[in-house]
Amino acid sequence: MPEPAKKTVSAFAKKPKSQEAEEGSSAVFAVETEKPDAKVKWQCNAKDISNSDKYVVSADGNKHSLTIQTLTMGDATTYAVIAGGSKVKFDLKVKAKQASPASPEPAAKEAPAPDSPTPVEGAKDTPGAPEPAAAEASAQVDAPVSNAGAGDAPVMVEGAGDAPVTGEGHPVPEASETLSPEVNAPQDAQPADDGQPPDTRQDLTGLFTEKPQSGEVTMGENITFVAKVNASTLLKKPTIKWFKGKWMDLASKSGKHLQLKEVYDRNTKVYTYEMMIIAAKANFAGGYRCEVSSRDKFDSCNFDLAVHEARAVEGFDIRAAFRRTSATAKKRNGPSNSSIDAGDDSGELDFSALLKKSSFLKPSNRATHSASEPNVDVWDILQKAPATEYEKIAFQYGITDLRGMLKRLKKMKKEEKKSEAFIKKLDPAYQVEKGHKIKMAIEVANPDVDVKWLKNGQEIQPTGRYIFESVGNMRYLTINHCSLADDAAYSCVVGEEKCTTELFVKEPPVVIVKNLEDQMAMKGERVELECEVSEEGAHVKWEKDGVELTRDESFKYRFKKDGCKHILIINEVTKEDCGHYKVKTNGGESMAEIMVQEKELEVYQSIADLTVKAKDEAVFKCEVSDENVKGIWYKNGVEVQADARTHITHIGRMHKLTIDDVKPEDEGDYTFVPEGYAFNLSAKLNFLEIKIDYVPRQDPPKIHLDCMGASVDSTIVVVAGNKLRLDVPITGDPAPMVVWTKGEKVLTDGSGRVHVETTMGHCIFTIEGAEKQDEGMYSVIVRNPAGEDTADINVKVVDVPDPPQAPKILSVGEDSCIVQWDPPLCDGGLPIIGYVVERKKKKSYRWMRLNFDPYPNTTYEAKRMIEGVPYEMRVYAVNAIGMSRHSPASQPFVPIAPTSEPIGLAVDDISDTSISLKWRAPERMGTADIEGYGVEYCKEGTDEWIPAFTGLTDRMSVTIRELTTGDKLQFRVRAYNLAGPSAPATMAQAVTIREIMQRPKIWVPRNLRQTLIKKVGETVNIMIPFQGKPRPKVTWGKDGEPLNPTQASVRNSETDTILFIRKVERTHSGKYDLQVQIENVEDSASLVIQIVDLPGPPQGVKIMDVWSFNVALEWKPPKDNGNCEIIGYTIQKADKKTMEWYTVYEQYRRTNCVVSDLIMGNSYFFRVFAINQVGLSEDPCETKDSAYIQKTGIEYKHPTYKEHDFSEAPKFTHPLVSRSVIAGYNATLSCALRGIPKPKVTWYRNKMDISNEPKYRMFTKQGVLTLEIRKPCTFDGGVYMCKAVNACGEDMVECKLEVRREYDTHTHTHTHTHTHTHTHTHTHTHTHTHIH
Repeated sequence: MPEPAKKTVSAFAKKPKSQEAEEGSSAVFAVETEKPDAKVKWQCNAKDISNSDKYVVSADGNKHSLTIQTLTMGDATTYAVIAGGSKVKFDLKVKAKQASPASPEPAAKEAPAPDSPTPVEGAKDTPGAPEPAAAEASAQVDAPVSNAGAGDAPVMVEGAGDAPVTGEGHPVPEASETLSPEVNAPQDAQPADDGQPPDTRQDLTGLFTEKPQSGEVTMGENITFVAKVNASTLLKKPTIKWFKGKWMDLASKSGKHLQLKEVYDRNTKVYTYEMMIIAAKANFAGGYRCEVSSRDKFDSCNFDLAVHEARAVEGFDIRAAFRRTSATAKKRNGPSNSSIDAGDDSGELDFSALLKKSSFLKPSNRATHSASEPNVDVWDILQKAPATEYEKIAFQYGITDLRGMLKRLKKMKKEEKKSEAFIKKLDPAYQVEKGHKIKMAIEVANPDVDVKWLKNGQEIQPTGRYIFESVGNMRYLTINHCSLADDAAYSCVVGEEKCTTELFVKEPPVVIVKNLEDQMAMKGERVELECEVSEEGAHVKWEKDGVELTRDESFKYRFKKDGCKHILIINEVTKEDCGHYKVKTNGGESMAEIMVQEKELEVYQSIADLTVKAKDEAVFKCEVSDENVKGIWYKNGVEVQADARTHITHIGRMHKLTIDDVKPEDEGDYTFVPEGYAFNLSAKLNFLEIKIDYVPRQDPPKIHLDCMGASVDSTIVVVAGNKLRLDVPITGDPAPMVVWTKGEKVLTDGSGRVHVETTMGHCIFTIEGAEKQDEGMYSVIVRNPAGEDTADINVKVVDVPDPPQAPKILSVGEDSCIVQWDPPLCDGGLPIIGYVVERKKKKSYRWMRLNFDPYPNTTYEAKRMIEGVPYEMRVYAVNAIGMSRHSPASQPFVPIAPTSEPIGLAVDDISDTSISLKWRAPERMGTADIEGYGVEYCKEGTDEWIPAFTGLTDRMSVTIRELTTGDKLQFRVRAYNLAGPSAPATMAQAVTIREIMQRPKIWVPRNLRQTLIKKVGETVNIMIPFQGKPRPKVTWGKDGEPLNPTQASVRNSETDTILFIRKVERTHSGKYDLQVQIENVEDSASLVIQIVDLPGPPQGVKIMDVWSFNVALEWKPPKDNGNCEIIGYTIQKADKKTMEWYTVYEQYRRTNCVVSDLIMGNSYFFRVFAINQVGLSEDPCETKDSAYIQKTGIEYKHPTYKEHDFSEAPKFTHPLVSRSVIAGYNATLSCALRGIPKPKVTWYRNKMDISNEPKYRMFTKQGVLTLEIRKPCTFDGGVYMCKAVNACGEDMVECKLEVRREYDTHTHTHTHTHTHTHTHTHTHTHTHTHIH
């Protein structure tokens, strides 16, 4: 039977697209299905849509449409269409009608400037108009929506409900939705000068083509943030992460209130990522971040979400808005799962409610103080008033945008109040994994003060999970075994002050403990796919061929949860349900295949014709493949009913019709019809009526075999296990004696399994439960005085065949394999009809049948397997009797595909007898590792490919030797894995084996093109590459003379030469000449080596003059400058009494100086050191005489200075920079640090201390910290952090390091002329920071 074809992923030939329509118009969505009779269902917000005045659903063949009439703003939502197992979602956006040209009179003049408040037009005479202070506040805080001076659109006044208000304060007919900039623009965006909302589009830099925008949502409603990434220039699929706040990864929070979605458009190569927040709550508000990365590229974007409460109904009580935040948070979110706390405003009024529930402010109440206080500056009043009076003042002067008011006040207050109780507060947020512990720390000013810890405003009592610690000024709260109940807001209270933080508990990923198993089912059966996950109540997603499954109205799919078990139930499977089903969690996935077969009933044993005598028993029996199939017996077309003589039984696969005490009227055609199948089994019942004619007394015996229906050769076939009854009619007078024999053995009467009996006119031979050993030739002999008669009956016992031998896997493919087996040793006495093949996953216990009709051959190709998953195979043999037992399972195998061909095959080098080839790894590697590469070659014009070497090579380059000069050869390379060889990689044309003449050329490295300076005692190791074929002759010289071998060592190769001096001396300085020569052609280069040493001491230091507190010195440069320039001098002085030397000048350039600030009455000696680039001279030059500073009689009083505290907390002045390096090459990470006293520096990788690991070296010089990673591998990538700590505090900085494989970064360009270019470019950035 052929493999079932894989079902098309989507049932739609044409899918609906999202639309945008104007309010009041109609919208039409159309789809086309693959099948004309497909049932299509439309949904709105997961609810079914039926024909009504609002919705019109139509269908015409495979074309279906949904028409939504008279659109309103409430119709803007998500719709879906369902056909079969496919579901497509689409959105409808409704935009407001454009404003009518005939609008009411302009509501107000252009908003006045903040420094010159002007009343709104109509405010003077109209009691409902806002007073000047309110107008000024509105102009400054609320940013005008449109230029009121234009005068065409009414002004939207905050708090006036949904209707616009004119300058007279009366509502006007709603023309369009006009939102304040608070809704349409980010909070930080300033209004444009012309009154229009500012352009808040973000620059599309980095990887994003569309960034998520900040938004607002009402509590209980949904909002979706969209990010788009263009992958056309990316080598790897981008990875996206969504965060709330700074740390909380939202991938683990997917569920009831959060859904993450990813869509890829193959035409535009654009990934669209969506984050949908469902039924928003108040604690969802805050800052969010979206990060996308692909290999070494990275981009991120921040956006905000504001959550508003629903508008209040009429009759809203103003006192409800003046509530305490702590009580409200507790009431709204409960004490256990709330993440909102009163924070620093505990006990103060919550102003945000009035911004959202401001409908209670009637237009007539907004300017009650207009006449009495026309020139009041509200901002002066607010600045001087305490925070508890803000809401009262805002209400008094008609300011409704309280949030904007508080933002402006915050900017106006320049001095930030410093906490008196806390030295170091809690961090803004903490994150911990579920089951782990978290430790929060604060530092208080008073070491003896008591602190209280609060959770969601409730005081925490110390228990086994909550541990309080007090160490000096530090206070710690430790929470052990964190659970989701600990995800809350925490506060620390000291006296009247409080600091607050949020703790986010991250759930560990849910992994699949027990995988799905493949299933084979018959059409109409119920199928259950079951998996087991690591946690109860986990959210899982089911998919079929990549399309998410949902619970539809027809209950086609049902999802069941039982603790950690998740079950997908499919009722009455059809052929359309064939495919791959996948269950996904946030920590893994599992896939299984369902195969559905039509019910094709097999007949293992058919009913046979019977010939019976009167009063005997007639038994019709048959065996079918399905034990659940029922059937009906018919006689001559009439249904047989069971009675006292007629018995109908059904046991397992066997169906029997038994007729006792057969009568002549029982003769006829009997038929068995299986229920639900269009075929039948028929047989005939013959009634035998024995007529005995009168014979003489002496009648010889006679055996009558004709009436038994035996074959010509008297062979009777019986199925093993069945009963064999041979009823042989005999005649003779007198009654003959009957003897049954098998071979030489005489069968006697008895009650055993084989027995014989004789009655009047019959001899009966019976075998109960025939076995293979009962097969053979049976003879019956009848004798009487008148003679004897003999008959031979051949009995053949047939059975199901023996099981085949264990099958062998000949080859495997990406999703298939070819299996072969040997026929069974015994076919059961009947020819083998075919074989049935089964497979299973190695870790599963369920076998799946691959064919239902017997397969006639012994080689079978199994398909539709999953690459990389181990499988086993087994085989059944089938003959006319039935199926054998199964064979032993084959050896486990893994379906894998050969790799793609190697790429970049090229000639690396060639000579007269050898050639060097190189190539790169295949682009598609598959799931199996590459075992090696095979290289072959053949002569041009022949087809005989000769292996270049025995076996395989792991390297991606090879040198083939002992070739014949002048041969033109073609080469090819193939990659081998478990699946076999890949397609070969060949070169475009044959290669002639002949060495190519190449002119000699020296490639002097860039750093050697200028003077090479070395210190005495250092090592010189210079490598200079060159080219030339055949191998050139290399000659070194120094200063025009051949190089003395005792001075330097030279090592030459085919491509470079090395000059090596172990310890250089001053005599090694000079010009070195290099010459490479091939016959008459040569090339030369030179380099200069300068060996430097410490300088000698200066000469003749003299005291030239002494006056007051000063001494003038003079000296001459040293005779030996150390073979380099003198860059300065160091001058020191010493008091004659102590002879302790102190430095007066460093790096002093001139050869004379004046030493000042000497002490009167003391005598001084002076000495001078010379300095070059190597360092100070070993010996100084001292003055022979001392200089005496005479006293002048003035008593000098030392000034007193307050010792300055230079202590400073560590601070990184230059951060670590994220890098991407190549594996195998040393890498360094550098940053700059300052701090007093000198901080202790610790390096971490992935938060693990690496200070004592030999792979890393740490340097500190002039405030620059350097971490050297020796020959990193791909496992050394990660997050590196540098932490500095001293008595004043601590600081840390981190970066990301990516280590790429070496072969990912090489690009080879090959020509027939091979040029090796080594160019090293070093860019050094020095950051000097002094640590005192």
